[in-house]
Amino acid sequence: MKAALPIALLSPCTPGQEVAQDPFVVETCDSGTLPGPERAAAAAARVKPELEQALKEKGLHLGDPVFLRAFKEENQLELWVLKRETGKYDLFRTWPVARKSGVLGPKLAEGDGQVPEGFYFVPRAGMKPDSTFHLAFNIGYPNEYDRFHERTGTFIMIHGNEVSIGCLAMTDAKIEEIYTLCDAALTGGQQYFRVHIFPFRMSAERLDKEHANHWYSFWQELKEGYDSFEKNQVPPEVTVELGRYRFK
Repeated sequence: MKAALPIALLSPCTPGQEVAQDPFVVETCDSGTLPGPERAAAAAARVKPELEQALKEKGLHLGDPVFLRAFKEENQLELWVLKRETGKYDLFRTWPVARKSGVLGPKLAEGDGQVPEGFYFVPRAGMKPDSTFHLAFNIGYPNEYDRFHERTGTFIMIHGNEVSIGCLAMTDAKIEEIYTLCDAALTGGQQYFRVHIFPFRMSAERLDKEHANHWYSFWQELKEGYDSFEKNQVPPEVTVELGRYRFK
């Protein structure tokens, strides 16, 4: 029996509400542009041999569960893979983020140009092989925490094409690797993969420098989730209680 998706994955929309047209989806492809499934398959064919060899060298396997962390200040995106022998996640690869917009701090409203900060989930339905920005996946913003705090925004992605307004943009070559690893994990049985986005690497020393920042208390919440993974090498279960993140 499959487990239910976490609350953060449930759509905030209800029947009868209008839903904006997703600008990241191409309904009909231009000549010379492959349709989404064929585009994803072609990308996988290009990158799988190298990925499988690199994973093998680290004792990891294509199709096993993955976990992503992003750090805005450092412009880095990490992908971790569950290691069968230990039941913990090993860092497989870190890529530079090619482009992002906004400043440190969470996304608050549609159009503010901010990249979100927090704990997100991507199920199969969030994968966008037919993105106008090559390949993409929707991180699931706004999540339950964001909605509690009345934060708004739509179609926040990790995608290719090196263009970003509120998203994390990668080069096309790098998104092909990332998308292929995530797609393989979902195909292999992972119901959703987690994407944790932080303002910076959350050492105590770095966070202390922000003591006077408006977002300091929010970042303390994020640090709890960051520290949990650093200690256990397993992404924590994230819930929201009375507008605060809780971890176990």
